[in-house]
Amino acid sequence: MTQKFTFAQREEGFDNHISQSIRGYNDLIGDVINLSQYFVENDTVVYDIGCSTGKMLREMMKQNEKIAPRADYIGIEIEEDFFKFFDENAQSNLEFLRKDVRDVDFAVNTSLITSIFTLQFMPRQDRQNVINEIYNFLIPGGAFIFAEKTIGNNPMIHEMRTFTFYDFKKNSFTYEDIMAKEKKLRSMLKSNSRQELIQMCEIAGFNSNSIDSFWQNFAFTGFIAIKN
Repeated sequence: MTQKFTFAQREEGFDNHISQSIRGYNDLIGDVINLSQYFVENDTVVYDIGCSTGKMLREMMKQNEKIAPRADYIGIEIEEDFFKFFDENAQSNLEFLRKDVRDVDFAVNTSLITSIFTLQFMPRQDRQNVINEIYNFLIPGGAFIFAEKTIGNNPMIHEMRTFTFYDFKKNSFTYEDIMAKEKKLRSMLKSNSRQELIQMCEIAGFNSNSIDSFWQNFAFTGFIAIKN
């Protein structure tokens, strides 16, 4: 039987693996944490969809503990191999839901929802429904901050971007490791284009003038959508 692929089982640890796999990943996470200051409010809830080890959510809580000490933070994670990290980091205003985001009922007082490279692993037909739910439960002025691996519009540029990305990954991984991972991800990771992601946000209700990107490296792009 083929072993299930999961980022949580990497020998170097998930956080180290992802930072070696995506150039500028730590900058992306730092930007998300800094951007959270504009949205987190007292007596509201912050969600991180696909929170993995919960590291970003914990750092976000530290960032905002002085300006919004009564905010609550909830991580959502379906991958069982990450569950071991949750009990180690339990705090009074930090909770982890061990379930699929499609089964989560968001709180009506949600000020911020983040999703870092998670929608791309979800069935395409479910992504719109999830973004719809995110929009519906955000308070006015709340935000959806997310990052995804995107498909390029121009085939030549997309190919150049892909192979330059492989050149970067060779600094940390062997060619065999890179190709083995790419093969395993074929049936799991199905990217959208930048335009498709923005359109899904617009369909959900976000105003086109309130959706923009704030970070990009190779095919990986960070977006922010604010509810008016």
